[in-house]
Parts: sequence; C-alpha cells; structure tokens
Amino acid sequence: MKVALVHDYLREYGGAERVLEVLHEIWPDAPIFTAYLNLDAMGENGKRFASWDIRPSWFQKFPFANKLLSPFRIFGPMMFESFDLSEYDLVISSSSATHLAKAVITKPETLHISYIHTPPRFLYGYVTSFNYKKHWWTRIGGEIINHFMRIYDFEVSQRPDILVANSKNVAARIKKFYRRDSVVIYPPVEIKKVTGYRGQGTGEYYISVGRLVRGKGLDVIVQACDELGLFLKIVGSGPELQNLKSLIVNHKSNIEFLGQVSDEELAKLYAGAKATIVASEDEDFGIVPVESMACGTPVIAVKAGGFLETVIEGKTGEYFNNATVVELMKVLEKFDPKKYQVEDCRKQAQRFSKERFKKEILELVEENIHEKS
Repeated sequence: MKVALVHDYLREYGGAERVLEVLHEIWPDAPIFTAYLNLDAMGENGKRFASWDIRPSWFQKFPFANKLLSPFRIFGPMMFESFDLSEYDLVISSSSATHLAKAVITKPETLHISYIHTPPRFLYGYVTSFNYKKHWWTRIGGEIINHFMRIYDFEVSQRPDILVANSKNVAARIKKFYRRDSVVIYPPVEIKKVTGYRGQGTGEYYISVGRLVRGKGLDVIVQACDELGLFLKIVGSGPELQNLKSLIVNHKSNIEFLGQVSDEELAKLYAGAKATIVASEDEDFGIVPVESMACGTPVIAVKAGGFLETVIEGKTGEYFNNATVVELMKVLEKFDPKKYQVEDCRKQAQRFSKERFKKEILELVEENIHEKS
C-alpha cells in the first residue's frame, strides 16, 4: 500500500506538527506534500524533519514566500491541487487554521482521510493570533477575501472520504460549517516523555505553556497572578512577549518568562508546579492540559472548548467560568494542589496517549481501505 501524507505547511512547531510526526512514525516511507517548507524557522524541532521526503508546492519558489505565506493562503487550494497523488492508495491530509491541505485531488480508488485540527479559525469568527480587523482597510479586504475562502473551504471539505476531528468540539464545528459527520480521534501526547518527573505540587509556582500569541488568554493569566502576587513561570515564545511584560505591575519578580525549553526541562517544570493554567478562548483541543496531567499536575482551565474534554473538574483540575482576570482569581485564591492525586491525573492523560492514537488511526484505515480497492 502506497501512502502519502499532506500537511498545511512546515514553518512552525505545534500540535498539528506533532500529529504529523506520529503519522510519519506509522508510515515512515510516506512522502510529505506541503504548501511551504522552512525547517530553520522551526528551530531545534526542525532537525527531526530534516531526513524526511518533503515535497513543497510551487509556492516554495515564489519570491519572499516566507513573508507572503499568510496573504497567499487564498491560493491554498491551487497549491494542493497541483500535487499529483495518482500513484497512492492512501492519502492522509492534515488541515488546520491557515491552508487547505484537504483540497488535494485523489483518484476515485484512493482512500483520502483528512485529519481536521479545526476549520480555519479566521474564516468562522474565532479568535486568531493575527487581528485582521484592527484597521478598517484590512477589515474590509479581509471580509471580502474570507467570503470567497469560506466557499472554497466548504467545497474542498467535501473531497475527503473521511473527516477526522481532533475533538468533539471540532467535530461540532465540522458539522456546522461543512455539513458532514466526522470521526473523533484525539491527538497523540507523548506520555512516556513526561512521566519520569512525577511529583506535582513540589514547587511554589504555577505554570503556563504555549505560544505567546493573541487569543491564548495569557494576558488574563499574567494579570491574575500579578494581582495576587503568585509565582508564575511562562514557557514559550512569540510576538506578545513585550505586551505581556508590560502588564506586570505589582510583583515583577514573581513572573518569569522562560522562552523555549527542552522536553526534559518542560517535564520537570510541569511536575514541580502547583498547577498548569490555560485560558485559551475556545481551544480546539489543547494538548497542554494533557501533558500537565501526564506529569501528575492538575490543571486550572477556562470552562470552554476542548478543555471540557480533557480536565475532570474536582479530580484532575478546576474550571473558571470565563477567560477574565476576576474569574481566574476566584479559583486561584482557593486552589489547593494537595486535593489532587498524581495517579488520577496520570490515568486521565493515558486516554490521549500516542499508542492509542496510532491504534485508532490504523483501525480506521483498515476498516475503510478495502472499500476503495
């Protein structure tokens, strides 16, 4: 069976790229078709992709491609339609917030499974890292372009044989925007990587992990911890760094920005924290709470989005009702890490293991590949 993997683009490393890595573990000889490739921009993580058979689209040779990737997403379908996938029996595409990997064209007898991290957030009114409505001219231009892109997005979403959602939350979006049912397969978390440092609550700090971009609720976390004088360690980098630092008024020494850290160091930070705080606005799935629980550390999460599918209130963490400073402070003021058991957290994390992901993906392929042959 000849297999091809299709991915939006490879310029940053996040949850979508982790899924791609595991898919590549299952089919290590499968080539990767992508709109654009820039492994240097992925830092140390990019080195793991260096030996792969990666085949970028015609856009790769376009002048200033790295800077034009976002505005050129309107041509996403054209980029992916240019790939010749006629020799493959199985195509698995990975589509998320920007380009349209699911737009690839396959022959009728090819099984095309598309793993949907989310319908493009910028098309359907969800908060994104870039606010195109900031200026009137970008708002008008963006709305016109997005109208046509929504049409494209719906049309190409009918092409795959099977849509796979990364959460029930995303499955509901798929049903709403694409009028299609989907199979829910949660993304993989490398449980074994982070269970060696179990011992939650040994530190005197809270932790926040993720890209420092708009929409992740980091401003809420920083202001709440600053107001209460709590120790907070923030792991990650991004364009919002200076804005977040400017929010610190009362207790500057209590909030630490650590930047990017190694997997080993991250595991130690998780395990030593009182709790991990997440406040993303309507998170698609959210891998950070699962990583935290794998280390035995409870989670404080906004009561919305994919967090509702991972955190068990009162057993592996607590919710705050809205992504506001006041609501988060209410939980932090009475939070007791001793209330939560390491084993309860770890047991919940096992539901999202890499082994479980591989098993469910392979079962899905096995159940459907014969119908196409």
